[in-house]
Amino acid sequence: MRYWLMKSEPDETSIDDLMAEPQRAFEWTGVRNYQARNFMRDDMQAGDRVLFWHSSCAEPGIAGLAEVVGSAHADSSQFDPASPYYDAKSTPEAPRWQCVDVRFLSKTPLLTPALLRQHPPLEQMQVLKKGNRLSITPVSQTEWEYITTQLC
Repeated sequence: MRYWLMKSEPDETSIDDLMAEPQRAFEWTGVRNYQARNFMRDDMQAGDRVLFWHSSCAEPGIAGLAEVVGSAHADSSQFDPASPYYDAKSTPEAPRWQCVDVRFLSKTPLLTPALLRQHPPLEQMQVLKKGNRLSITPVSQTEWEYITTQLC
């Protein structure tokens, strides 16, 4: 099992959306960064755990926990001309973008970057590093355990 932090804008998909349909697998669409895509395509597996991060909002931070429920597959939004994530160069035969599906595990108190920075065991978290803009980053088992046992 591996651990990840995945960012989502809450006006698109929030932890409350996942919580409202706890059995539903939500397609994590719209990732248009090759490194983040490669994490999903090459490294994520069913059962991996996710820190669900609300981003691009008034109060960003970890808002809940989720799990990956399957292997990567073609991101459906790349084929939809009405989607802001449409990619005219991508085809169903040769998709450029991959995604995984995630399912709700639990909601947490909002764990803001300022709060996370107060905890020395978390000082190496990718999301807290200056200039980090990746929407998906690996989380160490130590970081996962600290967050889920000490902060949630």
